[in-house]
Amino acid sequence: MFLKVLFLLFLLLVCQLSVGSDEQELHDRLLVLDSHIDTPIRLVMPGFNIMERHDASTDYSQVDLPRMVDGGLDGGFWAIFTSQGDLSADGYAKAKRIAHSRANAILQLEVDYPDYFTIAKNAADAKIIVGKGRKVVYLSIENAYPLGLDVSNLREFYDLGVRMLGLVHTRNNQFADSSTDPDGPKWDGLSPLGIELVQEANKLGMIIDGSHAHDLALEQMISHSSTPVVLSHSGSKAIFDHSRNVPDDLLIKLKQSGGLIHMNSLGGYLQPIHVSPGRKMEFGKFVEDINMLEAAGSPMSYEEFRTRRGDIDLTHPSEEAHFFDYMSHFTHVLDLLGPSYVGVGADWDGGGGVIGMKDISDLRKVTEHLLHSGYTEFDLENIWGGNLLRLLRKVERRKADLGKSRSLIDK
Repeated sequence: MFLKVLFLLFLLLVCQLSVGSDEQELHDRLLVLDSHIDTPIRLVMPGFNIMERHDASTDYSQVDLPRMVDGGLDGGFWAIFTSQGDLSADGYAKAKRIAHSRANAILQLEVDYPDYFTIAKNAADAKIIVGKGRKVVYLSIENAYPLGLDVSNLREFYDLGVRMLGLVHTRNNQFADSSTDPDGPKWDGLSPLGIELVQEANKLGMIIDGSHAHDLALEQMISHSSTPVVLSHSGSKAIFDHSRNVPDDLLIKLKQSGGLIHMNSLGGYLQPIHVSPGRKMEFGKFVEDINMLEAAGSPMSYEEFRTRRGDIDLTHPSEEAHFFDYMSHFTHVLDLLGPSYVGVGADWDGGGGVIGMKDISDLRKVTEHLLHSGYTEFDLENIWGGNLLRLLRKVERRKADLGKSRSLIDK
């Protein structure tokens, strides 16, 4: 036990060392994208300003423009997240209001700060935007629940700029089974409506995201989608046997289909972490209040958010995972699949972050670790954005091919 503690202290010391100048220069040359940024949860809160520097240890913010610069984060997919509620007309309507609120907050970034943020809709946009010195803002959906029972509702979100669709979250919904629903699978994978939704996303030109989906649902997404699937923020079940993580055999199927996994840094999915019943109850009520206020059109203020979250942590403290836990998942999946099928989706502002990598200002440590592990600049180009953009290009080509086929049929 003593030796383990010494080893942990050594690793923490290494994490605190500054990245070397050569490694920093290399990192800055890369197009650095994260596939799952939950910051829109903060953007809708009165009092939050993404242009100001925050501190994750005191105000629970992990993404802002100053720290994007510090960490060399060029952007990524900003998630329109909605918690899972009742499968009812009222539930769908409330969720849709929240989804539109968060979508509008993302789009407003470009309106309010046109010199710093630009909405991206195609794979080619990312390099152009970064070349102009701005941050890349792709839109994604985390949890298709707000679409209700009509898959054609997906079109309005595509028109807003959404280019990635996650079907499910922490509980089963009308489209798919969740990996973490306490009642177990409802559909044994995808529902008939879920299969329709996958096909609709293919037709529109959206990446299918299998994170949070039950293994059965993920396997069916791979088989039913005409384009490869991404896991935008997931981990390795071989390293930690959690239902939210994905087993090696399924990851190999994902690779064989051309799909990707982007590595999540949420501590509870990286290693065993005890969460007290009191924290679960208080945190559940906290999230419920955030959703209720936003659905009513009066989002919780950032000040109230910070205060209430701080009170929960003070009363019911939680254990944390470490940077080396994150890299254990990362390097295992790299060894299994290779650097052309792996990326970063750390779940910033959605629960991600570990000791040694608390926010995006520490992203350079990932580059440093992988370089020291023998990965090349070309590998890192793929891991940090190249793989994701390659997949988006495939989705765009498939949409074009489907459009040509429909035109021929119409003739």
